[in-house]
Amino acid sequence: MTLPRGKDFRPPWPLRSGHVQTMLSSSGVRRLLLPRAAKTVLQGAEPVVLDGGGGVRLSGAYTAQKTRPQSRGLAVLFHGWEGSVDSTYVLQTGSRLLADGWDIFRLNFRDHGDSHGLNEALFHSCRLDEVVHALGEIATRWGARPMAVAGFSLGGNFALRAAMQTSRVGIPLSYALAVCPIIDPAVGLFSLEETAPWFYQAYFMRKWRHSLLLKQKAFPQHQYFEMSELKKHLRGLTEALVLRHTDFKSLQQYLDGYSVAGDAMLAMQVPATILTAKDDPVIPVDSFEQLRLPPNVELDIADFGGHCGFIRGGDMVSYTDDYIAARFNALADGTSPIG
Repeated sequence: MTLPRGKDFRPPWPLRSGHVQTMLSSSGVRRLLLPRAAKTVLQGAEPVVLDGGGGVRLSGAYTAQKTRPQSRGLAVLFHGWEGSVDSTYVLQTGSRLLADGWDIFRLNFRDHGDSHGLNEALFHSCRLDEVVHALGEIATRWGARPMAVAGFSLGGNFALRAAMQTSRVGIPLSYALAVCPIIDPAVGLFSLEETAPWFYQAYFMRKWRHSLLLKQKAFPQHQYFEMSELKKHLRGLTEALVLRHTDFKSLQQYLDGYSVAGDAMLAMQVPATILTAKDDPVIPVDSFEQLRLPPNVELDIADFGGHCGFIRGGDMVSYTDDYIAARFNALADGTSPIG
């Protein structure tokens, strides 16, 4: 079977803009226009609270497939920064994989979705251990084989880092796929400030400030920030919270803590795929082109797609559905998920 490639995504003219793709990817318009089949993963979904180790609790949702006598496997989905298990792209991907016979687990990172009251300490992007611990519990409770993970944006970064950890701690992860992952946070995160149009930073900052206010409301006895800090832009607020709430001595040290740039992924032992687009206005393609990867990690750079968009047409369905499903199904059928 020939696996789909990034170069195969050739959207019609209005969707050949990286900005249009990016803005549509998480828009209310997309959620409204998506076909009903893109939300079937919500039907019969079981809310779950997982053990993240050390008293940490992470929420999620499990949906068992009903289309085949036996499940193809277990697909775990990671949302992006300030997304959730109910983000449009997570629901759409989950519903497609569910229809193909995969059981689905959608995981909320700490302080995402409705989980702000589960843990007193704030989320930050270096909290990898709790995600890996949760993956271990998922593998134990729903022991379908194979187990594969797909993540988007920051979730893609988590998927790649988690995949490097699972083989070390004995969690049976078979494959990881990352869509437009953050590679070098020092470059990617702050390209929002320096090169991307102003409305991207405004969008993320609005969602982040709202999330922080929800956290403060959940734990009113704890002061998470000064109001003056909440008025800062992306770099300033990130630095203030890193120095206040983590053991990192500087903002740069924190950013390096979740980087997968350069040769960091040479340690990857499981098969993995990275899909991105040349016209992604959020994460510069240069970071991907400078990666040094082992043979079991596939880098696929499409000409179009924006940041986690890859929207095919007016139905708002993403090409990533076919792309992810083809690779997951190849894995389940005993062939290579690497194109």
